[in-house]
Amino acid sequence: MELCFYGAAHAVTGSCHCVSANGKHVLVDCGLQQGKDEMDNQRFYFSPALIDAVLVTHAHIDHSGRLPLLVKEGYQGPIYATALTCQLLEIMLLDSAHIQESDAKWENQKGKRAGKEPVEPLYTVADAEEAIRRLVPVSYGQTLEPVEGFRFRMTDAGHLLGSAYVELWVREGAAEKKIVFSGDIGNTNQPIIRDPQPISGADYVVMESTYGDRNHEGEGDYTTALAEILNDTFAQGGNVVIPSFAVGRTQELLYFLREIQEQGLVTSRPDFQVVVDSPLATKATQIFSGDLTGYLDEEALALIDDGVSLFQVDHLRLCESTEESKALNEDTTPKVIISASGMCDAGRIRHHLKHNLWRKECAVVFVGYQAQGTLGRSLLEGKKFVRLFGEDVMVNAKIINFRGLSSHAGHDDLVRWARQFDSPTEIFVVHGDGAVSEGFAAELTGLGYRAHAPLCREEYDLLRGAVTRQGVAPVKKKESRWQEGSAAYRRLEEVGRQLMEVIRKNKGGTNKDLAKFADQIRALIQKWDR
Repeated sequence: MELCFYGAAHAVTGSCHCVSANGKHVLVDCGLQQGKDEMDNQRFYFSPALIDAVLVTHAHIDHSGRLPLLVKEGYQGPIYATALTCQLLEIMLLDSAHIQESDAKWENQKGKRAGKEPVEPLYTVADAEEAIRRLVPVSYGQTLEPVEGFRFRMTDAGHLLGSAYVELWVREGAAEKKIVFSGDIGNTNQPIIRDPQPISGADYVVMESTYGDRNHEGEGDYTTALAEILNDTFAQGGNVVIPSFAVGRTQELLYFLREIQEQGLVTSRPDFQVVVDSPLATKATQIFSGDLTGYLDEEALALIDDGVSLFQVDHLRLCESTEESKALNEDTTPKVIISASGMCDAGRIRHHLKHNLWRKECAVVFVGYQAQGTLGRSLLEGKKFVRLFGEDVMVNAKIINFRGLSSHAGHDDLVRWARQFDSPTEIFVVHGDGAVSEGFAAELTGLGYRAHAPLCREEYDLLRGAVTRQGVAPVKKKESRWQEGSAAYRRLEEVGRQLMEVIRKNKGGTNKDLAKFADQIRALIQKWDR
């Protein structure tokens, strides 16, 4: 009876764990690696054809995004998830497949000019459709036996509508062990979503540690805090750009914006427009506006009983086409633009950043975790220039980290969650930056638990209570060629940025002086463009 770790081990993304017994193999989550966590999304460290069943804790792509690849590589079994998670996976996996195909097409367009061999997408829409056909919806509290010797039950994790902990009972001969997989543990007092439900009793616990080293800052009256940002930015004539995860966080923002409008908290522009520029977010909002019986918290249910539409915002505009998206940046009217992806690594948000980051009257508001290596993390860390679509863009906009708004449990709530278990044989700490996972595991050890942060591909014997194969440290994704180079090249880049600053400062100069300046630069280009 073995537990193997194939993702989110010393990493925040790519959750994937496997339990094996009696020749059967059950996978818990099959997520996409993102940011610097990314090693090789195309490679599984196991044979997908040998997996007998898959259990998915929730729909976020770092827990589900490689399901189509799993099917593509030979998996033929069922994929179990809560009914709402199944609905969300239908739109999210198709969206991810479109992105994979588009990325491959773009790479091939560039590669053809450079004489490179064509690349294949990680998976296709057809692969995603096949994965969707394998979805099996389950209810909270329902106990099922996916394969002989395995039983599981799902409990509301309070992280995303439909998210779940997985309680998995595994039997081999006369021995039975219970493993609890936390998935992502939800924050408390979130709108719409119920608080994480209590759970106890386990021989082994696999738990996340995203915020294992800190609590959330600024928790409290989100509505008032967000209204102040809107008020100040609109008063200066700027846009509020919000990189947001399309599923969960965007709907939460619409909930707050509805409250802001109802309470008249924005006085500088009370009739402000809200734009959701994400087809995936639009589809997710439609699902969240449907029948959510068994998923909502009491406050949200009471509002619905009073006839309130949770996500109905005045002057709301939903952008579907790329033409509509591009037109947003030609409209000078101050507005809220909510767009994906939440970490700014792909999608339409990058176009909005290109057109708004350089404007000092604008604000970019981050409302979720930003993994190492992502553009969002770079902006939060104070980067003064970013490269978007082959162009250096100066960061003049106000960068705001809306820290209190998180769907992950903070440090103290993670400790409280772990304390629900009296004396598990081992707690495995996953889904966190390496140092954070190690530190949180050490803290749990100090509280009297046996705990450690496994490395990728570690194998653990659940009957003996011992590691049988050591894992390997993750190899972080290489920086791009633009970020590499010699010290002299980096110096040249810095001078180039300074040149762009000088150009912008001369915007109001005379035509004669500007023409002379342009001729001097052109002469340099002709000399060095070789």
